[in-house]
Amino acid sequence: MSQSSNQPSTTGQVPAPPVLLTREQVEKALPVSLKSAATQELTDRINTIVSDPLVAENVRNNFVSYTSVLQEGRFKTQDYLNAVVYVSFKLMGYNNQEAYQRTFPQRYAQLLQNNTSSKDVAAYVAAFHRGKLVNLIMEQTLTPHWVLNQDLYQKALNVQADLMLNANSEKVRSDAANSILTHLAKPKESAPAVSINVNENSGMTELKDTLAQIARRQRELIEAGVETREVAAQPLIEGKVREVGNG
Repeated sequence: MSQSSNQPSTTGQVPAPPVLLTREQVEKALPVSLKSAATQELTDRINTIVSDPLVAENVRNNFVSYTSVLQEGRFKTQDYLNAVVYVSFKLMGYNNQEAYQRTFPQRYAQLLQNNTSSKDVAAYVAAFHRGKLVNLIMEQTLTPHWVLNQDLYQKALNVQADLMLNANSEKVRSDAANSILTHLAKPKESAPAVSINVNENSGMTELKDTLAQIARRQRELIEAGVETREVAAQPLIEGKVREVGNG
């Protein structure tokens, strides 16, 4: 008896359905100033902006990952989405023009239909690639050199450890030991640096001058023999120190 053709195939696995972003996830990812832009229309556009499911997944992940760049300037969410798509193609190894063509297929097709010269097309691609938004996102994708070269870091430590233990020269052993101590030392704890920038206005300037006058007058009183307690008790009235009488 032949098997029914309706039986599911056992030769391959059914691909998992794509994980789509929800409007709530888009809203949560956007900075406060742009949360109102997290509409269902935008969410659908993110989920369907490219047809390739693997590229689409990268775009969705990157859209959420790099939203911090939106705080660097006044950018439109659509421009941000286009830049994310472009950078996603760049990360896949496409050159600038290929990434541009895949990001803006209709725009690119229109350029070809208009017989735009290759030089002008290259200029449009370069202008987009050098844009602030694209570069802000590209900076977010860069792997820190200490992460990228951590295998070399460990190999260098191994060499230093071998020299410390086996070198014939005492100086070489000492230098190797010092290098290991330096690079493996516990990081110094540092208090968080807080930078406060206060713009001085006329009121602050007047207050500074008043306080300087008070300090100068108190010093003169002390030098004249007035007791310190009496000087300290002088009230401040309309920015002036009350004169201390002799009687």
